[in-house]
Amino acid sequence: MSIKLDGKAVSARIKEDLRERVARLKEQGVVPGLGTLLVGSDPGSVKYVAGKHADCEEVGIRSIKRELPENATFEQIAQAVRELNDDPECTGFIVQMPLPKGVDSNAIIGMIDPAKDADGMHPYNLGELVLHVRGDVITPMPCTPRGIIELLKAYGIDLNGKEVCVLGRGITVGRTIGLLLASRGVNATVTLCHTGTKDVRDHMRRADVIVAAMGVAGFVKPEDVKEGAVLVDVGVSRVFDEEAGRYRIKGDIDKDCRERCGAYTPNPGGVGPMTRAMLLANVVEAAERGLPAGM
Repeated sequence: MSIKLDGKAVSARIKEDLRERVARLKEQGVVPGLGTLLVGSDPGSVKYVAGKHADCEEVGIRSIKRELPENATFEQIAQAVRELNDDPECTGFIVQMPLPKGVDSNAIIGMIDPAKDADGMHPYNLGELVLHVRGDVITPMPCTPRGIIELLKAYGIDLNGKEVCVLGRGITVGRTIGLLLASRGVNATVTLCHTGTKDVRDHMRRADVIVAAMGVAGFVKPEDVKEGAVLVDVGVSRVFDEEAGRYRIKGDIDKDCRERCGAYTPNPGGVGPMTRAMLLANVVEAAERGLPAGM
């Protein structure tokens, strides 16, 4: 039988560790703080940000909320970023995406203090991943790729020498996870597939691990999966269920693939909780790095 890689269970253990580390920081007069900048009232974004602050309360991290209206200008958003950069109570923060149309998201991300980049997506921090081939990175790392690797480690899945097929070249997962997977500490061989890949299904069939991050519901079929492969489902699509008469969340990997694979991440309940846990870890680690030497 295939093994379910339970992100909820693993993230709960990570949160318990973070709770203890936060308590030790507080004994030294340091309270980690997570800031969020939400522009507009997109329901998905509002829910996502609320979940972040619920996580903060769970482990003892201070919540710092900044909200702007949908019609906020670039300069107003930039000013909010500068304020979070300067706020001593803010250990790390995120700018919730997407931003309103017409606002240069990359320019806004570039304004974040790299040391406070809780998402690990600032160009400086991404550059550190490129430079540190050995994997000895001390800057914030991208949350979802880091969460995926931590989840696989928690179940004793060794990626050394394994063939990993990554589906999708988005910056959040596809273009960043390869940097972590190919580091010497992980030592996997990575193939990045995208819309220009001629025979993507041939690549999938040869892979020991498939990381699907396309946002195309049920793209990976059982016939695409090598017997015993590990399946990591990152994509999220809202698909209308005719029988139930409502929308459901569906991943990129068809559930029937579980009959062939060795291990799989449920969706939801797999990668998502790990992403949230890694965001908290980035905030706590930033606070720990800020301690004076010897403390």
